[in-house]
Formats: sequence, structure tokens, C-alpha cells
Amino acid sequence: MSSDHYLRDKDSPIVIVGAGIFGLSTAIHLAQRGFKNVKILDKQPYQKSRYSFENGCDAASADSNKIIRAAYRDEKIYQDLTIEAIKHWDEWNEYLARGIELPAGMTSNDRVYVNTGNLHVTDDANLTDFEKKSVKNLSQAGLGDTQYNLNDPEEVARARRDGRGQSIDAFKRGDGWEYHGLLDTIGGFAYADKACRFALHRAENLGVKLVLGNPQGVFQSFVDDGRRTTGIRTADGLVHSAAVTVVACGGWTPDILPEIDGLCETTAGSLAFIQIPKNSPLFWKYSPDRFPVWQYKTWCGPEGNMYGFPVDEHGCMKLGYRGIKYTHPQSSKKGETRSIPITRWTTPSTHRVPKMSMRMFRHFLDTYMPDLRENGINVSGTRLCWYTDSFDNQFVIDRVPQRPGVVVATGGSGHAFKFLPVIGKFVADIIEGNKDDKMVEAWKWREADPSVTPVNVLMEGASSSRALQNVEMNDEDLNLANLDFPSKHS
Repeated sequence: MSSDHYLRDKDSPIVIVGAGIFGLSTAIHLAQRGFKNVKILDKQPYQKSRYSFENGCDAASADSNKIIRAAYRDEKIYQDLTIEAIKHWDEWNEYLARGIELPAGMTSNDRVYVNTGNLHVTDDANLTDFEKKSVKNLSQAGLGDTQYNLNDPEEVARARRDGRGQSIDAFKRGDGWEYHGLLDTIGGFAYADKACRFALHRAENLGVKLVLGNPQGVFQSFVDDGRRTTGIRTADGLVHSAAVTVVACGGWTPDILPEIDGLCETTAGSLAFIQIPKNSPLFWKYSPDRFPVWQYKTWCGPEGNMYGFPVDEHGCMKLGYRGIKYTHPQSSKKGETRSIPITRWTTPSTHRVPKMSMRMFRHFLDTYMPDLRENGINVSGTRLCWYTDSFDNQFVIDRVPQRPGVVVATGGSGHAFKFLPVIGKFVADIIEGNKDDKMVEAWKWREADPSVTPVNVLMEGASSSRALQNVEMNDEDLNLANLDFPSKHS
């Protein structure tokens, strides 16, 4: 790579397309390094909607909460980066607590990160391969005392002595039934919408220019001079010149940057929401002070890969399912077929998810949280959340070889949000030409090795069994009583 690709002039214009976590973090780190002409564009009017899905937002980062975990099997780079990120999440909480120059609508009582820990749940009396390797690597990092194997009575006793009884009893039913798993006391969750609002506010205070909403923030096309990309044109007809254009559009990245086909594809996870009345004892039971974030059978295929959170301040509890990652293949004007997000259905009733997702939600709730149904509380809403998966589940942060002048930051693969405070420094490294970090090397532009089985199978097209047009969707009235729940071995 020649040095003319490096950007050293701090006055050079940089345009970031996308105000999700990759774009926000990049803007903050560039501004902190002294770049004075950084601009974020996004079609979402985030200053008005405040990253709330209920207020019309339509992006993975615009959500109620996201998991923060250091358990990463044998992927030590993500483990270590999580530990670094948590230090910054704590700093952000401290900043909010001081109550100085807060984002609009936020107070000194708000927090963006809550250390509830993570409860890994399994149906068998053995840890999963994911959990075993995670514990091993965290122990090698000197953090073994933060992990409690709940299949070991001595470890359960240690957890109780350490004051972790509420977490390990999170799913206790009182009838002699026991679950198995691992309590990881590192991490918890971030309030996603608040965290993004804080980051947007921080970027603006650092001098980053915001161009948000329709049409002024809507990407229309790249602008080229015959040799390289020199900026973008927005839907209002304006040209935003840039020495470097950063594409950080989450699920919309492949549609804007088709060069990434085969490396990344947009896929959907399924979300369910449960509304618990604030005057119910269950609101107290499932509050963040008493109930941890949980994951069910991580990396165990279609019958696992579920997760959930405590209730939020409004009494809403969120559950997620990524055991099957759904796609929405559509043909473009140029004839290509690629998956694009469809988070807002055109039907007036509800945001539907596949029936398989609802069966998994109901199976988990009836097995591990039967007190909800016993108290007449059921799933009150569902929707799809779209991510950009890479074939190897690693991020993609690099220059785009086929498009000089463009850097891409994507491939979050459902686990990027936790790195909001730190991920931008690696994008800034790419822009400045700093290549001495092994993480930057791991996230370079790449092609799949045909001899290696990919973590995520991409580009199956409209014939895929995961394509929404081929999937049986849940009944729109959310009547779950007649569903055939999957057995443990179905």
C-alpha cells in the first residue's frame, strides 16, 4: 500500500455514511485525533427520533438494549477488546452522572451500561464448547474468578459466598427443577438507544458535522473523478466532497457497496418483547438489579442461540433468536440479487417474525420462565433486526480495493455494538495508515477460502430455506397457544 493512501492532513474532509455504532465511533476517534472536517450523514433523523424504534428508527443500532460480554470462545482479540471497551462504558456512565452538557432528554440518572453479568444456560449437565473455551481464555487472562460453573456444586457455593445468589437463581422454579450453565460476571448490557444518543452528542461536541434525515442525509451515489471516489451525492442533489468516504451503513452496506457481495450479507435476527406491568412482582424479579442478561445454548445451531435481558425502565423485556439468520433476497435494477433489510412491514398490524422463532421463544419461556404465562403475561410484540454478517463472523474494516477513496466498516455479525466506545480507533488507523495492530489485520478485506467451511453461509439467493419468502411467518395476532413447541431433540 502506497503512502498516498494515507490521510495525514487533519483539515481534509472525511464523510461517514451511517450514524450507527461503526460510524459514530469512527467520527469520535477521528475528531479526538484532530481531524477538523468530519461529517456524518444518515437517512435517519436521529436528533429527533433519539435512536428509538418506536419513534420511527430503522437500524440495528436503534434498539432498546444490546449484550456486552467478554466470553468469546477462543477469539481472544474480541475478549480483550471487550474488557477495554467496558472501561470506557464505565467512563461514559461517570460522565452522565456528573450531569454536565448532557444529550437532550437525558439526565444524570441515566446510564448507558449496566453490569448485570451474563448467565449462559444449557439443557445438559455439561458446559458447551463455547463456554469451556471462553472460561479457559478468561482464566488465562487472570479473570477466572469471574466465572462460575453452575454444574459444579462447589462453584455454586462459591457464587453464593460471593453474593451472586440472585443471578444463579434467576430461573429457579421452586419445584426441584434445576438448569445448567455458566455465570460470567463480566459485562451485562448497554441501553442501545441511550448509548447512541450519547455518542452522537459526543461527536457533535467534538466538532463533527451532522447531516441527518431525508433527503439531506440520504445516500444517492458515489462521486468519482475517474481514478478514485471523491465524495457522495445525497438525495437533495448536494455533493459532499471527501478525501476519504467511510461506508458504515449496517444492513444497508451491501446495497450501497455491492463490491462486498460474498464477503458480507444482510441477515435478520428475530426479536420478541414482553410487557410486564410495573405493579407486578415480576417487574421487581426481572429488574436489572436482580436479573442478569442470559444466553441460551450459544453456538448450538437452530435449537439455541437465544438471548434475553432484564426489564427496562418501561417494563419491557426483550428476547432475541439468531439460531436461524433469515434473509430477504431482492433483485436490483442492475440484475443482482442480494438481501436487503425489511424491518418495517407494510401490513398495518404488527412486525412479524418467522414461526420457528416464535416456537423457540415460547419453548424457552415455558421451560425457564413459566411464571410469566402463569401471571397472564405473554409476548406483546415482535420484529426483525437486521445485521451484516461476514462469512467468517469477523468484522470488515479496510479500504475497498475496487473503489479507491472508500473505507468500509461493517460485518458486525450481531456482536459489534459492545465495541461502540473503541471500534472507531481501528477505522481511524486504516484512514491514517497505521497497520501495526493485529485486529486491523484480522478485519482486512478478504475472500472466503473454498477449502474452509464458512461460519455463515452467504448469498444463497431466493431459493434459500432462510429467505423470508420461503419461510412460514407467525400469525399476526401473536396467538401462541396453538403452536407446536420444538422438543429438546426436534
